[in-house]
Amino acid sequence: MEIKQIIEKAKKNDQSAFNVLLDFFWNDVYGFQLKRTENENDAEDITIQTFSKAFDKISSYNDTYEFKTWLITISKNIHIDFIRKRKSSFQTRSRYNNTDDFNDIIDESPSPEDKLITEQNLAKLLRDIKKLKPHYQEVINLRYFQELSYKEISEELNEPINNVKVKLLRAKKLLAEIIAKK
Repeated sequence: MEIKQIIEKAKKNDQSAFNVLLDFFWNDVYGFQLKRTENENDAEDITIQTFSKAFDKISSYNDTYEFKTWLITISKNIHIDFIRKRKSSFQTRSRYNNTDDFNDIIDESPSPEDKLITEQNLAKLLRDIKKLKPHYQEVINLRYFQELSYKEISEELNEPINNVKVKLLRAKKLLAEIIAKK
């Protein structure tokens, strides 16, 4: 089947078409980001965000352009946002550092209040995760709580790695919608 036909199926929300597009273009986008970030984790995160955003906005894709070019453009913009966030975080931290106090050591360990807030937020997050279907709960648990790699999750669930990636994308999107409804 031709890519244009697969894109048309994806525009009609065909999950198998999303899988085919992810399989077909994953290496292009990931390789592009790996060259830019020189960090496998950042490249993987940005690539996942790229496909998530592309799949959410697939109805706006204009087929006069190459699909790969459209994906790379989305990926490039996500990377730019990623750099901006890092820069602003770094500038904020450096703005508050007093250059006369080089010898002061800052205690960055969480206070008892911080720990309590974190525990409460984690409890809320876990309640929200429980609202997902069991297979989405499982993939989120394996990735974020057990910190398994995609390959390890793939082996654990006995599913192809790209299915794990798509399932995780979908789970994160559904979880975000649950959280946003509150």
